[in-house]
Amino acid sequence: MAQVQRPLIIQSQIMRLCCPRVQNRKLHTETVTDNDISRLASLPLHPLTLADLVKHGRPPLTTRQLLTSANFTLSILPARLAHRIQSLRNLPFIVVSNPHVSKIHSNYIHSLSTLLPWAEHEIKTLDEEVRFTEVMADLVQTHANTISTLARGFLEARKYIQPKHVTRFLDEHLRARIGTRLIAEQHLSLHFSSQPHSDIMHESDDAPGFIGVIDTKLKPAIIVEHCANTVGEICELKYGVRPTIVVNGEPGYTFAHVPVHLEYIITELLKNAFRATVESGMQREPIEVTIAPLPELTPEHFGGNNPDNPSKERLENADQGNADVASHTFTDSHGDTSPATASNILPLKHSTPGVTIRIRDRGGGISPENLGHIWDYSFTTFNDDQASSTLSGSNSSHTGMDALNAMSGPGGDGAHSLAGLGYGLPLGRAYAEYFGGGIAVQSLWGWGTDVYLSLRGVGRVDGEQISQ
Repeated sequence: MAQVQRPLIIQSQIMRLCCPRVQNRKLHTETVTDNDISRLASLPLHPLTLADLVKHGRPPLTTRQLLTSANFTLSILPARLAHRIQSLRNLPFIVVSNPHVSKIHSNYIHSLSTLLPWAEHEIKTLDEEVRFTEVMADLVQTHANTISTLARGFLEARKYIQPKHVTRFLDEHLRARIGTRLIAEQHLSLHFSSQPHSDIMHESDDAPGFIGVIDTKLKPAIIVEHCANTVGEICELKYGVRPTIVVNGEPGYTFAHVPVHLEYIITELLKNAFRATVESGMQREPIEVTIAPLPELTPEHFGGNNPDNPSKERLENADQGNADVASHTFTDSHGDTSPATASNILPLKHSTPGVTIRIRDRGGGISPENLGHIWDYSFTTFNDDQASSTLSGSNSSHTGMDALNAMSGPGGDGAHSLAGLGYGLPLGRAYAEYFGGGIAVQSLWGWGTDVYLSLRGVGRVDGEQISQ
């Protein structure tokens, strides 16, 4: 039963407590030139898989495994940051001049300048790994509110850029951010769970469950129940009623995935279902959540084990944002390979089945004029005044269930609401699609909506395959 108490978004909070941001600590930085940015942004890409994140093994890690994780993280992040800087610079100048967008650009420049001194050599000692982890913790917190800050910036600059361009930029930027933050937080979690206080992160040595931020025994039903309770409390506070929820299918099913991602997605989907159900006067009709395991997949489903010959499905997933910068050291070495090079980035030999979660409500469905826009970051059923009030932190009653965003934004986002800006559903789909899943919506206008969330498992996690 210990798993019921597993930290959902709390795991990130624990990492922040374990390695708090020290305001007086002066980080060693290096001036970033345009040539540095161009060079790093030109590096080739390779797909990031969940298997990459578990390949270092189960915590507590050995010294060698911990150093390998640190070097893998270091080899990837500088180039990823450079890609984001380049992407921001490609926006219209008047948009980049917005103080909120400019702040994000400055944060990326600062982060890259902090990492470049580390990229000059390989991390070889535990002391270096500890100092690098402190730097990583600081950088993770620096970018904690990226999404809400960008939301403010694009809201203020919406007169100067077309909505389709906003959606295209945010789709690419936020999907890339998922991988960047996941890589960084994975090493932070592996570091802390390999220390003497590892019991903070894991319930026992014989059944750790977590490998970094990945829960290999994740039970979707527990996430659903947790999110339903949270959404229900806010719903009752706002409307005075709360719909009931029924979980069926196979609620005991477990698989390996990132619980923070699943929690964010489920929260967003349940918020929509609860709100539609109550506002349509159908609160007596239960919201039905069905958990259906996907059939087990063999290597043939993924084009075999050859990473140089990925299947069409994997390539499409990379196009959707599941791309990570190739692991290169920045010492311009061409012949030597370290534990952090791309040659070690291999998929696990088998994939565990994933899961499909269907959320069915009787909330009246989605109107035809709105259905075609539900995946636009710039689309919202709130008007401009409500959206502006949401970002300014207004406590007026029309924000209602949007207060949930203070706890539903993964990675620290949510200091201000995002739901009133049309970010919740497309961002949730980005999290689902990043590792080959997806979200499909079927609306019966005048009756209700079925939402299908599909997620893939990380792969079989055992000693032999992790050590490959």
